[in-house]
Amino acid sequence: MTATPKFAHVVFQTSNPTAMRDWYCAVLDGHVVFQNENLCFITYDEEHHRVALLTPPVPLERKTPTTAAAHHVAYTFEHLDDLLTRYELLRDKDVTPAVCIAHGVTTSMYYQDPDGSFVEMQIDNFADPDEATGYMNGPEYSADAVGPAFDPEAMLSARRSGATVEELVHRSWALKSKLPDPMLVLTGAV
Repeated sequence: MTATPKFAHVVFQTSNPTAMRDWYCAVLDGHVVFQNENLCFITYDEEHHRVALLTPPVPLERKTPTTAAAHHVAYTFEHLDDLLTRYELLRDKDVTPAVCIAHGVTTSMYYQDPDGSFVEMQIDNFADPDEATGYMNGPEYSADAVGPAFDPEAMLSARRSGATVEELVHRSWALKSKLPDPMLVLTGAV
């Protein structure tokens, strides 16, 4: 089944176009399709652009926790190993997640762009959307809809040591690390 409408692209206003362009190209493994002094179009797949940067002629302020705006854009990988490979590639370019969360329905890494917006890199933990919806209507999700934070280096190490995907994406694995409440990062409280 094809969804209608299909997602096309997201546009960010920025006064920091070079840093934003380089950051989105690194995080999405993308490339610039077109750029001038006011616009930059970036893609990472067959679409002509997935991210656009608009630079107005007036200076803009960096997003703050009290700015009313979209919170994040999410991108999904097929497999945990793909997510961990992207994590490793970005880490080696000094781009690290602001927080990683075992949502239960997804396993997610949240990065923050140079202007303060979040990008979620994730995998779905359920193969069937109906199973995911069932989980979201269940007691674990009802008790904590956000889920615990996890350490991506510990996850990468555990995976390389033979831990299964099913083991690592379960909230019980993340809870072992006893990290601070991830909502503090997502809401800008820290």
